[in-house]
Amino acid sequence: MLTSWVVMPTCLPLVRRRCHACASERFLTSGKFRVNANHKLIDVWLLALCSACGETTKLTVLERTNVRSVRPGLLDRAHDNDPGLAAESLLDPVVRRRNRIALDWDGAWRLDTGGWDHLDREVIDVSVRFAAPIPVRPVRLIAEGCALSRAEVGRLITEGNLVSAVRLSGRLSSDFTFTLKR
Repeated sequence: MLTSWVVMPTCLPLVRRRCHACASERFLTSGKFRVNANHKLIDVWLLALCSACGETTKLTVLERTNVRSVRPGLLDRAHDNDPGLAAESLLDPVVRRRNRIALDWDGAWRLDTGGWDHLDREVIDVSVRFAAPIPVRPVRLIAEGCALSRAEVGRLITEGNLVSAVRLSGRLSSDFTFTLKR
């Protein structure tokens, strides 16, 4: 029987970028936007506050874009400070590359295993789904979901009792499956 786990975001991740005022490298995004129009061109920024000094930085979402080429509803969502739009903007690789930022997901996600009834089985087949592309070490997910230590998970991989089609070392942010034999 296949058990399904979901890695879900609990809040917006921290933005990793150097602060020009205090040299800190962490910014909190509140989900607030600033919209500026100049004739037929529009700019949209996501505002972020330095976690150390509180300095505001603007993360460019749209820059000098013709108003007619903006997706319908996007401006309304920006004016309403839609938290969903803030999450979409942070996850957009174009926005991250344009602003030269990285995301820090520490403490901003949780693992939903659907209960602990799978722990007493001899063989566990698990499908792990990501609700957002959150880079997490599979060893950490398996340890948390099966109530094991990371060292124990590493030992199970070495012994061949924990197998997957994907490499379990490093970080993953896409769906995968694994089989655990006890």
